Amino acid sequence: MKHLNETFLKAARGEQTDYTPVWFMRQAGRSQPEYRKIKEKYSLFEITHQPELCAYVTRLPVEQYDVDAAILYKDIMSPLPSIGVDVEIKSGIGPVIDNPIRSAADVEKLGEIDPESDVPYVLDTIKLLTQEQLSVPLIGFAGAPFTMASYMIEGGPSKNYNKTKSFMYSEPKAWFALMDKLADMTITYGKAQIKAGASAFQIFDSWVGALNVQDYRTFIKPVMEKIFTELKEENVPLIMFGVGASHLAKEWHELPLDVVGLDWRLQIKEARTMGISKTVMGNLDPAILLAPWEVIEERAKAILDQGMELPGYIFNLGHGVFPSVNPDTLKRLTAFVHEYSAK
Repeated sequence: MKHLNETFLKAARGEQTDYTPVWFMRQAGRSQPEYRKIKEKYSLFEITHQPELCAYVTRLPVEQYDVDAAILYKDIMSPLPSIGVDVEIKSGIGPVIDNPIRSAADVEKLGEIDPESDVPYVLDTIKLLTQEQLSVPLIGFAGAPFTMASYMIEGGPSKNYNKTKSFMYSEPKAWFALMDKLADMTITYGKAQIKAGASAFQIFDSWVGALNVQDYRTFIKPVMEKIFTELKEENVPLIMFGVGASHLAKEWHELPLDVVGLDWRLQIKEARTMGISKTVMGNLDPAILLAPWEVIEERAKAILDQGMELPGYIFNLGHGVFPSVNPDTLKRLTAFVHEYSAK
């Protein structure tokens, strides 16, 4: 087993670090030529089902960019087939579900996940990475119940989540039953990833920004409390992240988690003023990565100056890396963050 660089884990726990750790959402794949080559031959589904190949894709950005954490290469949809949801990742569209949820009866039909028999390839990939290959922590992850439910109810990506909200408002009993089933799936799946070797765990609630604070407190927060309370027992840092959800940052801070991920819409100093004292992660707008280097450096510097005012800060993007980003830019940005913050 390689010696582990724990800078990311220390920052996640709010401890002092020698420099600011950095990793990038969607750092594995997309913008890397090696990954594009693999994608010519294999689909996302096929890559994730081959632990050797999936481990290679996961560790590639660590080796190329010198980031302080790896994030498992897979999709938030991975656990759904095991509970009875037929999902297909369609090129140019995203996840498409042929049997969307329309009623309480549909919710009742959903099964439970047994990670060892349902997603052994995910666990094998984690073991391969953490036992032999990585010298930085591996972040495991799952999609949050609201985001998973929105795909399951809409039948695919949506711009307004009208069907999801309508189900939530008009069928509250069925909604909470669905939340419970998805919470159980997330907890079991998360614990299995941690047991296999993941040393941090992130929950992505990509679409929850579509809800206002009141609805979040009523329909979502109880289920998130349940998930994080259960995962807390595993003693690894827990991270929450969503896009366009700055108005929910304070709600997340109140959950039993360690790191509040921010997108670029909310400045770190504003988050601190709001009373967010836990570790924060973020939050360069990924679009800035397409700008000239001087602009990137100036923006990164401004974010670092705010983040470094208190211990407990992890540099990241406010969302994922675009396919059109030059890998050299990410390498240069990582080096800049390390150098600037080590002063």
